[in-house]
Amino acid sequence: MNYVEGFVVAVPTVNREKYQIYAQAAAAVFKAYGALSVVECWGNDVPEGKMTSFPMAVKCQSDETVVFSWVTWPSKIIRDQGIANVMQDPRFDMAKNPLPFDGKRMIYGGFEVIVDA
Repeated sequence: MNYVEGFVVAVPTVNREKYQIYAQAAAAVFKAYGALSVVECWGNDVPEGKMTSFPMAVKCQSDETVVFSWVTWPSKIIRDQGIANVMQDPRFDMAKNPLPFDGKRMIYGGFEVIVDA
């Protein structure tokens, strides 16, 4: 079964277009190294929780929007190889192509798919 890597970030709302351009370019890099798909979702109904929530997890500020995204890979092995290549790819050089959000507040993780209905 496939392997999924998920991400949640807080993006300055004024950077929506900049983020979308960055995400489209990043998707091409991920796919070049074996990703099956890349999905980016701009939050529009992401409530603040009392104990936990997406906004709390990324310390979302009032002028930011939560973005939820995931990359689907054929397997964890291909993901591990692909991510190693992505991190070496010059298109991901942070000095030349900085993130349009605070990467220190990004949460992410890899997940084995157990149901795909």
